[in-house]
Amino acid sequence: MTPALRDLREAGALSPLDEHFGRAMARLAGDARPEIELAAALASRDVGNGHVCLDLRRLAAGPVMADESGVPVVGLSWPDAAAWLAALRESPLVGGAGGVAPLVLDAAGRLYLRRYWEYERRLAEAIRARAAALDESSDPALLREVLQRLFSGPGSAEPDWQRLAALTAVRRKLCVISGGPGTGKTYTVVKILALLTELCQLSGRRPLRVTLVAPTGKAAARLVESIRSAKATLDCSDRVKEAIPEEAATIHRCLGAYPDRATRFRHNADNPLATDIVLVDEASMVDLALMTRLVDAVPAHARLVLLGDKDQLASVEAGAVLGDICNTGAPRSYSRAFVDSAAQISGDDLPFDPQAPPETGIWDCIVELTRSYRYEKASGIGALAAAINRGDPEAALAILESGASGVSRREPAPDGALGDELRRAALRGFAAAAGGGSEEQRLRSLERFRVLCAHRRGAHGVETTNDRIERALVEEGIVRIDGPTYAGRPIMVTRNDYQVGLFNGDVGLIVANERPEGGRVAVFLSSKGSPRRLSPSRLPPHETVFAMSVHKSQGSEFDEVAVLLPQRLSPVVSRELLYTAVTRARRRVTVYATRDVVAQAIARPIERASGLRDALWGERHAVRGLGIRP
Repeated sequence: MTPALRDLREAGALSPLDEHFGRAMARLAGDARPEIELAAALASRDVGNGHVCLDLRRLAAGPVMADESGVPVVGLSWPDAAAWLAALRESPLVGGAGGVAPLVLDAAGRLYLRRYWEYERRLAEAIRARAAALDESSDPALLREVLQRLFSGPGSAEPDWQRLAALTAVRRKLCVISGGPGTGKTYTVVKILALLTELCQLSGRRPLRVTLVAPTGKAAARLVESIRSAKATLDCSDRVKEAIPEEAATIHRCLGAYPDRATRFRHNADNPLATDIVLVDEASMVDLALMTRLVDAVPAHARLVLLGDKDQLASVEAGAVLGDICNTGAPRSYSRAFVDSAAQISGDDLPFDPQAPPETGIWDCIVELTRSYRYEKASGIGALAAAINRGDPEAALAILESGASGVSRREPAPDGALGDELRRAALRGFAAAAGGGSEEQRLRSLERFRVLCAHRRGAHGVETTNDRIERALVEEGIVRIDGPTYAGRPIMVTRNDYQVGLFNGDVGLIVANERPEGGRVAVFLSSKGSPRRLSPSRLPPHETVFAMSVHKSQGSEFDEVAVLLPQRLSPVVSRELLYTAVTRARRRVTVYATRDVVAQAIARPIERASGLRDALWGERHAVRGLGIRP
């Protein structure tokens, strides 16, 4: 029997908004059959859960699940898939490519809200077109000379993937560079910018216009810091270095977001950006809708470079764009034309895919950096991250419990309590920020330690953990709470404020004002690394950040990280979440979780329903499911 929407809402499998959407859509279409209402409500729900579409065949093959608990709902089951799909195909609520019906059903049984079907179609077409666009304007001999100078290094039997990424960026209009923490992604990009700039200068062309963007203000600031520090190491002229920009913006700001229209931008396909290169850092955090709008606004002649870690958590909003583009889990191989080009210009031998098209294709646009310069081969963090990433819970637990350098596992304290060890770590980690030293030193100290939580609410969530750490600091006399602007309170901005110049993810500190007027001030590090002070009354929305969610931590690095997982697995806890959390640490990570939760998380990759991978790679070449290894 088809579940009633009310029953699903009461079981926690639908929100009231999703229930209302399903009823409203069916009523407007004049088709109030229960299976039609149900499909519309579930399509709305799945977009809210990060999926681009509702995979009806996969859904119907499993039990009815309550989202909050991940436990099957007793007494409820989905309709038969074949009958359900047949009912949808004849419903006026569902249309095809050229129609205006609010839902679209594709041949694979994926049901879309039309807006997301349009996003996916537009992005797939744009990515395919860019992947097929070759640029052979650079002189091969000159390209070889500059490439070898910028990427000179010790010889190796393995290809120099950083050099090959640069070759890709020069010869194609699309370049996707994926790699884990410490693999030199930003370092590689700086060299790519130097290579393109020098080739431009030597050929007498006008200066390149470069646009640097990231999904959050924090990520944009980190990109600028990385570029600034990497420029000093370049083997090129000062003129080339000076031409490499040191300014980055959020994607929303770059596109010209209207304050009162969250989904409308000044720059689009009809009014593209005035640029020659668009570089997107932390691309794994960019959702389908925003990536589509950004790619729409990139002019046809410009290069698009996507930089990120395909194995990290996907965007909070719908889609797993970088994972779909990279075809996560597929073996890396290249067309004959690219293999020959790499051998002639860079001297690198590459794996050849005889099934790849002879001249063009997305095969040749993707480079994965695998060598970590942050973690040594003997590093516990590096070994743990690798075990998590390949879906090996036994190896990961063995590393966590082996006493390996920099990693450990502890049982979580019951009922959301910190426990003695985590309490000591928090007191040690946050004492410097609340104590003496210069404002810059105190701000920098916030990069030493952070607690990362899987959930926002609940016994082991961000809100509870922040409260308990705050209480521990008060009990030890490290801070004194006399209001929301107490001295020593670390804060994180939760909404962009372009007038103030603070953005979602920016971290600051409330300190006592040393000037004669007294009171308290909020201090942040500016893009140049110096403290920036402003009145707490001018702060955009913000929250305490002794602890933060793993999602919010993306793009951040800390010397030491404490990862706090719930005592029972939930839909949020996944392989990608644990991998992302662990790789935020530079030197040490402690996972507070039971063995069962760690093992179940690693065995549970995120699988977001989407048709983008098939649209880009075709069913023969696409590997389904993020994190799956063949």
